[in-house]
Amino acid sequence: MKPLSLASLSRIGSNNFTTCTTCRIQLLKRANWLRRSQRYSTRPTASAGRGPRIRPRAVVLTATATGAAGVGMLAFTDDIKYGYDVTERTGRVAAALALCINDYRTSLNQREKSDDFDERETILKQCHKRCAVRTLKVLEKNGGIFIKLGQHLSAMTYLLPYEWTSTFIPLQDKCPVSSYESIEEMFRRDTGEELLDYFSDFAHEPIGAASLAQVHLATVKETGQQVAVKVQHPGLAQWAPLDMALTKFTFSMLKRFFPEYDLEWLSSEMEASLPQELDFQLEANNAIRTKQHFRKLPELPLVIPDVIWAKKRILVMANESGSRLDDLDYLDSNGIDRDEVSATLAHIFNEMIFGKNAPLHCDPHGGNIAIRKTSKKRRGGKNFEIIIYDHGLYRDIPENLQRSYARMWLAVIDGDMEAMKQHAHDVAGISEEQFPLFASAITGRDYLVVSSSILESRSEEEKKNMGDALQEGLLSDLVTMLGQVPRIILLILKTNDLTRSLDESLHTRQGPMRTFLILAHYCARTVLREQVDEIRQSPGSLLSPGNAIRFIAAWMGYIRVELKLEFFELGLRIRRLVGFNTTEYGTPAALI
Repeated sequence: MKPLSLASLSRIGSNNFTTCTTCRIQLLKRANWLRRSQRYSTRPTASAGRGPRIRPRAVVLTATATGAAGVGMLAFTDDIKYGYDVTERTGRVAAALALCINDYRTSLNQREKSDDFDERETILKQCHKRCAVRTLKVLEKNGGIFIKLGQHLSAMTYLLPYEWTSTFIPLQDKCPVSSYESIEEMFRRDTGEELLDYFSDFAHEPIGAASLAQVHLATVKETGQQVAVKVQHPGLAQWAPLDMALTKFTFSMLKRFFPEYDLEWLSSEMEASLPQELDFQLEANNAIRTKQHFRKLPELPLVIPDVIWAKKRILVMANESGSRLDDLDYLDSNGIDRDEVSATLAHIFNEMIFGKNAPLHCDPHGGNIAIRKTSKKRRGGKNFEIIIYDHGLYRDIPENLQRSYARMWLAVIDGDMEAMKQHAHDVAGISEEQFPLFASAITGRDYLVVSSSILESRSEEEKKNMGDALQEGLLSDLVTMLGQVPRIILLILKTNDLTRSLDESLHTRQGPMRTFLILAHYCARTVLREQVDEIRQSPGSLLSPGNAIRFIAAWMGYIRVELKLEFFELGLRIRRLVGFNTTEYGTPAALI
């Protein structure tokens, strides 16, 4: 019997929806092994005896160094006399890139020669770790945009191996700090005034530093108001063109040597979003707009600091302080219910995604969100407030995309696979073959769970199965798919991942039921709004028999979802009144 080919194994493993997870992973392992054998085989070829042998390591080093040097020359003109710094900065990237490419090629060839599965996994994981540590050192030394890139990569747990994402975690807190003197000089250059002409007090040390900026506490001389002053790192603008060119070059070289892992879409997204994040006047407008939108929803305990004034590199806002959202000791000692915090986050970010004309915050990581206890309970019974900082990266979701996305999620929650496929195509152009992978990416769940019920908590076995599937063949398919979907979908996926990570950091134990019911509430509201708009555009009034029947049907569909959420919330309130711990009871699956 003729053995299965690489194409056959990949097709069966990736696209056959009836194949169980374990079988699918084994098929993908075999296909992935064959792919690497064909690509990185060290066996002699027909042309092996012709001409002098060129060492692969020398080729990689030479090509990478030459390309990086060309990038450095193109990105900088003679107007900037930093030749040595440019060479050093470029050299770090080129050297690390060449060493990592060669390390992976060598390790994959070594892995090919082993028949022992555990040994092969160890070889690959050790290579991941070596390259991640090597890259981390370059990111830390170059700073600026490279820190931002590392922070973004550390959150891509759905795409990158654990050895990479865990190694980059320190970048979330280890950011460069610009000197007080450099801040003084930038303030003078950008405003025409001295720093202490406007502020009676300006803290020399920042209360927080990020990859692109840092924040100082200060007091406005004229009013005495205490404010938070966000200042861009003064040297950032100088290096931004070179750093972006090097980032683009890096992903281009990776694609050249490993075409199945095309991450050029990541550098393209950074290239589009970075100018927005570096414009603090745009950030001020985003903050004002978000504050105005949520002012209409007083039941949500959300605080957006008031904007005092802004320049392109300086932003002055009211000082609104709080504790980190994952500071569980703070939450518990102040009697703040973690489940209520989780539900509030779900309401806030679902409103951003599905709200009419709502702005979407696309960078909601742990450092950009704080929480504080309030002395008086707000409307809705909450004894806390959520504070959102850093409004540099925002997007508007087109209404037609909102509606298709809402319908897709309702289909996910109802387990309607055919409707899910249709709406996934409408949302992101996803083909039927890509659909299982897209469904897993957008929900963070194994496809077999998505196709049955996503209302139960993720088990350790499910997490392991997903990790194994990515390691053994699905990763390259995921990278390819993400390169094809619209950018706005990438940002929605990023927001989903970050908010999911925030929610998991709260360690709530009520399962995903409540979060999905809140999501369903916003989706149903969006679909109802679409249906009412369609009815209004139909001939006749809203009260004409045909339109009235359609309106009642649409309204009943919305009420069905609302009642589920209300019953669930009522159950929570009753349990609190009788003294039950709301984080220890099971999920009432019968509600769905």
